Amino acid sequence: MSGRDERPVTRLRLTGSGPVLVDGPVEIVLPDGRSVRADRPVIALCTCRRSRHYPFCDTTHRTRNETADD
Repeated sequence: MSGRDERPVTRLRLTGSGPVLVDGPVEIVLPDGRSVRADRPVIALCTCRRSRHYPFCDTTHRTRNETADD
């Protein structure tokens, strides 16, 4: 036994002012204890908390960022 964990590593990519991109599939446990499963190859998780589909990103952050730049 090598002592190493042989599970695949999940990759998270931080995009700056946008969502966190997660290599899927994933199961997300929400603060209220509910679980959401996503089977897509890449999942975009909302970081602005304005998404209508939270915890998934719906690109609402783009509108907010464009308004802030004006």
